Parts: sequence; structure tokens; C-alpha cells
Amino acid sequence: MVKRILIATACFAAAGCASAADMLKDLSGWELRTEPAATLASVIDVRADGVIAVAGAPAGFLATAASYRNYRLHVEWRWPGKTGNGGVLLHISEGPMDRVWPLSVQVQTKFGSVGDLLPMAGAKLAEPLTGDKPPVKAHLAANSERAAGEWNSTDILARDGVIEVTVNGVLQNRVTASTPSEGRIGFQLEGTAYELRHVELTPLE
Repeated sequence: MVKRILIATACFAAAGCASAADMLKDLSGWELRTEPAATLASVIDVRADGVIAVAGAPAGFLATAASYRNYRLHVEWRWPGKTGNGGVLLHISEGPMDRVWPLSVQVQTKFGSVGDLLPMAGAKLAEPLTGDKPPVKAHLAANSERAAGEWNSTDILARDGVIEVTVNGVLQNRVTASTPSEGRIGFQLEGTAYELRHVELTPLE
């Protein structure tokens, strides 16, 4: 299993490797950071049908060990019970922390705010932000999130600081000159259980 994830990681990093790979097929290439500390097995349940059940607590994040730049990322997710808060973390980098959250750009999956972009712990976007709890680059179109229990798809394009976010086929955000523009990819744990499947990354270079 370790060999498979290492091969996949090398493929992502290699120029010209353009095939999509299911990033959650093998969790040996992922790391968990929570407060208080928890084990991967206590937070993540890998089911026989390929669905990954994420407990949502304790607060923290699951992240790849490898870093990525210039890619397409496809994520399918849903709230199996009550709706809540969560997000996809892009370009996790070493640096300041916002409580348990790392330096990164968050694609919100928070119910009612799906597609918002949130620069975390000192990350930057060229475009102006709105609000203050916290300030975000709000989604562009009417809410395209599906009801609890239904699968959503989020497609993210990251290229040289540009980030585009499409939710269930609707373009919901686009920013330029984001920093950091490369880094690890992760998922937030922010109190509510959710499920993932078909987390696929396609490198662009």
C-alpha cells in the first residue's frame, strides 16, 4: 500500500503525467493534525464501497504529505446527517497558525457558504474580501449546494496562483495571485461529520 501511494506521489510531481488519481485510495500518504491529538483510525473510517467517513472532531485537519502546484482537483462530499462547517484546504504551508488551522486557502463547504474562498493564517488573495467573521471572497452565483444526504461535487483549478471553484457544475469563485500558490492539500475537521468519495487530482504540468 505504501508503494502504491509513493508511485502516485511521484506521478503527480512528474512533468507530463496527466492522469487523474484517487487520492484517498490509500491513506498512508496523509497526515492528521488535531487538538487534542487523535489517531487517524479514530477520525477516518474507510468503507468497503470507497466512501471515507470523516468524524469532524476533534478540530483540526487531514492533509497530504506531498505538496502540489498547478492541478485540477475533483472532490465529492456530503453531509450524511446534520449540515455543518468544513472545507478543502489548498496549498497548506509552514508558517503561522490560526488556532488549529494552517496557512492555506480554504474552499468553504460550510452549509450556505459553499464556494466561498477564505485565506487562512496569513494567506493572501488579490481580490477584495467581504465580511469580518471571517473575511472571505464570497461565492459568485446563487447557492448550488445540494440538500443534506445528497452528494455534491466541487471542482478546483489551481494554476500559478489562480484558483477557480465550480460547485455542482456552477462556477462559484475565481481569484488571482493567491499565495501560497503551492503546498499540501487537506480537509478540515470543524465539528460536523461528513463523507468523501472520488477525491481525484490531475496535474497540469
